Amino acid sequence: MAEAHQAVAFQFTITPEGIDLQLSYQALNQIYLSGVRSWKKRVSRMKNRVIKGVYPASPSSWLFVAIAILATMYMQSDPSMGLISKIQQHLPLRYTCGLHMSLSAQGQTMLSALVFSTLLWLSLILTLRLCLKLLLSYHRWMFELHGKVSNTTKVWSLLRLFSRRKPLLYSYQTSLPHLPVPAIKDTLSRYLESVRPLLTDQELKRMTDLANDFESTLGNRLQRYLKLKALWATNYVSDWWEEYIYLRGRGPIMVNSNYYGMDFLYVTPTTVQAARAGNTITALLLYRRKVNKEELTPSRVPGTDIPLCAAQCERMFNTTRTPGAETDVLQHWLDSDFVVVYHRGRYFRLWVYRGGRLLSPRELEHQIQSILDDPSPPFPGEEKLGALTAGDRCPWAQMRKQFFSSGVNRRSLDAIERAAFFVTLDDEEQGMKGDDPAGNLDRYAKSLLHGKCYDRWFDKSFSIVIYKNGKNGLNAEHSWADAPTVAHLWEYTLATDAFHLGYTQDGHCKGEVERSLPPPQRLAWDIPPEAQVCRSLAVAQALAADVDCHVFPFREFGKGRIKKCRVSPDAFIQISLQLAHYRDRGGFCLTYEASMTRLFREGRTETVRSCSSESCTFVKALEGREVISLIKIQTSKPGEPGCEMKLMVTFVSSQVADDGYGVSYIIVGEDMINFHVSSKYSCSETDSRRFGVQLRKALQDIMALLSGDPKGSSKGSAQVQPK
Repeated sequence: MAEAHQAVAFQFTITPEGIDLQLSYQALNQIYLSGVRSWKKRVSRMKNRVIKGVYPASPSSWLFVAIAILATMYMQSDPSMGLISKIQQHLPLRYTCGLHMSLSAQGQTMLSALVFSTLLWLSLILTLRLCLKLLLSYHRWMFELHGKVSNTTKVWSLLRLFSRRKPLLYSYQTSLPHLPVPAIKDTLSRYLESVRPLLTDQELKRMTDLANDFESTLGNRLQRYLKLKALWATNYVSDWWEEYIYLRGRGPIMVNSNYYGMDFLYVTPTTVQAARAGNTITALLLYRRKVNKEELTPSRVPGTDIPLCAAQCERMFNTTRTPGAETDVLQHWLDSDFVVVYHRGRYFRLWVYRGGRLLSPRELEHQIQSILDDPSPPFPGEEKLGALTAGDRCPWAQMRKQFFSSGVNRRSLDAIERAAFFVTLDDEEQGMKGDDPAGNLDRYAKSLLHGKCYDRWFDKSFSIVIYKNGKNGLNAEHSWADAPTVAHLWEYTLATDAFHLGYTQDGHCKGEVERSLPPPQRLAWDIPPEAQVCRSLAVAQALAADVDCHVFPFREFGKGRIKKCRVSPDAFIQISLQLAHYRDRGGFCLTYEASMTRLFREGRTETVRSCSSESCTFVKALEGREVISLIKIQTSKPGEPGCEMKLMVTFVSSQVADDGYGVSYIIVGEDMINFHVSSKYSCSETDSRRFGVQLRKALQDIMALLSGDPKGSSKGSAQVQPK
């Protein structure tokens, strides 16, 4: 219990002679340094509020305006057209708090000029912000044809002038447009168009009648409520999306909602588990520092200066989803000085700051190694406690209220929930290794997706997993943010780990170790047998055992060759998925493609229905080897389906239907696309590996069609007539 004694700033003993007070100056010094760090963060936040408040201008621009006004007045000219004189007449300079005060006429004029300069400066800022908002509200640029840009879009390109000043992470937030409410007639028309290829003529007629009836009755009333909400809400759908799509779900979030990120496929920076953990934790905390100081450049639409909403970054760290009887709640804390580490059934609190400074990677490696070397056994009921976060939400909410609302359990649970993030030191080895790299890659994906169902804390905003052989990965909770936000975090982490922090020749972290560091603190538990951990574990294990996932890198070609065919890579992959499904199941199905709406303030995702009448016609024509025209299937890439990374791989579990497929993909550089296919063993009609084979063939066949190479097609030849 040495760490407990070190945590006490003072001790006192009552004796017959009086009170004997003993101060721990080391502990008091730590308290002082922590307070200094906290105040520095407050000052930084205040400074950033000022900088964001005047963007796209700068605080120093006030001085320029004031000097310009004073210089003009010095030349015997009144740039205010009499306003300075009126301000001077109304300034309360004569009496203040009953005291007689006087300024010279020149002083009064000077003060009035400064007041006018400030008002003029604020007016210019409001004008600039209005212009920026109008520019960001224009979206017709994405529908312009190559080489045929309208005059309106040319004027809109002035947006680049506002991007010359380096913005903070949240500088654009108040200038982003609000998500517009579509007309109900347009919504119903798009819906009917999306289901047209899936229904018979009779079914389509019935659906059309139902849509018309809905529009004329309940639909219009609901539309008015929606418009009313849009008038006062920042985003009329995001809060409902978060609550009703995610937080109100009562089933397990493991597999069904959480998603994962992988390590480098072909490179492992070190095989030392503690060292990889040290660098990974450091890189994540460096990213958190950039988020807190708003030093990250706002994400943009690739290849443009158009910013995307950064609101999802706010709850990236120090965030936990807590269960409730009817709905869960996202809890976020402004700061956290520690992470929680799980190893062999035990939970440890690992402090990551010492004396107001971030521990070095080498010090973190030293602390992690002490956890790995700790021989103490788990407390009764501790080993599989994490299964409560993997099972159904209602039992977890009940157990949390009954057994974790007070005492030692409350304190330990509070430590996990308030931690910056969660770390699992896994005692298995994973990655593309051995004689069966394809099978090992699938097992690696399943391990990151659900692990042993109790060795992750699925409620945390994200958990990192460090394997015994140095491989790592990430499991993220979905309600607080979408995959592109976490992908950016993970890309930064891997790049910083391997290329910025680096390792010594023997695979250890760089830096020195302060030997007086207190050891990581074991979290204590008092778990009664009736806590129903085993019941939640059984539910989670049944769910995990039903997951059939297949991960494979497609290396025959990538976006470079696709773009040479003058086709959007996303459209190419989507039509390939339609062809693969048609060959696998002999028909078409409703398809959900996630597309982000972060061009709007607090935007999340929207649905692209890639199974359309045109795509079905294309697939049937290709299978029938008929003459077809590709340009009727013209689609645009919906923003950012995934971050394009040259050295990393991120897959997400995206299965929506129990009898269907979930397919995630990420474009890696110019020559590779990585795919994740998931389905369920309980469905006799699906097979993830079989679909993967069909997808490979579909990609090759469509490329052969585009390039006019019939020998490259697995089905035969098809003639192309491009317009």
